[in-house]
Amino acid sequence: MAAHAADPVIDNISLVPRLTITSDLATANTVQYSTDLNQASWVVLTNLTVTQTPFWFVDASASPSPLRLYRVVASPLPNGMTLIPAGPFIMGDSLDHDPTARPTHTVTVSAFYMDTKLVTYALWQQVYQWATNHGYAFDNPGLGKADNHPVHTVNWYDVVKWCNARSESEGITPCYFTSAAQTNIYRTGRINLGNAFVNWNANGYRLPTEAEWEKAARGGVSGHRFPWSDTDNINQSRANYFSDTGKYSYDQSATGGYEHDFDDSVEPYTSPVGYFAPNGYGLYDAAGNLHKWCWDSYSTYSSAAQVDPRSPSTGSDRVARGGSWYYNEADGCRVAARFHGSADGRGDGLGFRCVRSSTQ
Repeated sequence: MAAHAADPVIDNISLVPRLTITSDLATANTVQYSTDLNQASWVVLTNLTVTQTPFWFVDASASPSPLRLYRVVASPLPNGMTLIPAGPFIMGDSLDHDPTARPTHTVTVSAFYMDTKLVTYALWQQVYQWATNHGYAFDNPGLGKADNHPVHTVNWYDVVKWCNARSESEGITPCYFTSAAQTNIYRTGRINLGNAFVNWNANGYRLPTEAEWEKAARGGVSGHRFPWSDTDNINQSRANYFSDTGKYSYDQSATGGYEHDFDDSVEPYTSPVGYFAPNGYGLYDAAGNLHKWCWDSYSTYSSAAQVDPRSPSTGSDRVARGGSWYYNEADGCRVAARFHGSADGRGDGLGFRCVRSSTQ
């Protein structure tokens, strides 16, 4: 007589909270929960930028609880910026056997705002004029192919001081100081600033840390070579870079050489900011156009998990990321690719974008 299998038993039914949220577009929303209103303690579940309304959020982390209350806190985004949500990501990669991108390691960053576009020549000039009339001095005046192209030929010292000037010109608190005492705002000279010279809680503009840059450039997805997730290849419809299809298998451009729409025989062959499609966080030129200065000194990676890592104590060069119209070709456009140069270095392949710390 054939044996019968035991009847299956339902041991548990879990209901996962699904929130439907109506909010204004282009605002930053923080979804929070609490299990005890008497303690006035709210735990942040996510930070996000509203791109459609209503939108839905599933609290997959919810555990059985007699009480779990939710709220959503909204704030307008700073002009021209987007919110990069807090959370962990895998920094570096092992896709292309690049030793400078290894070992991969888990990094958790706090939420921050980032310029959606590279700083344009027009914006640079506007702040530069204010700054030079208010006690600032720069090594370079900055150049740009057109007002809506990114500024270039500015060194690391220039862009750090410019970030302070942008903050002061808007009436918000600057981040960079001339010493760890944080009494004098950095406005002149070449000072090799350390982490202690920075007010990381200020609401002013600053350069992204290398970890902030890579988290933002990945656009909310992991394990990919470039700032998009639908393919691990690149072509010149996605970014402004020098193509060499015979050198890299992932370079899929139809023709080689400079990006033909911008190769007008007058270097640099930069493109207008916002010309190519943005990544998942709404950032333009996360790959190509110009390398972007970061805050950090250059050093090798640690394999240890990190929370809000900042510049290492070793290393004299400063990091730049993202590839440019001519340097490193498709290889330099990888999100894990790392470039570094002297802080007083300048060229028509270097630009930047700003970030601001978020209290969310």
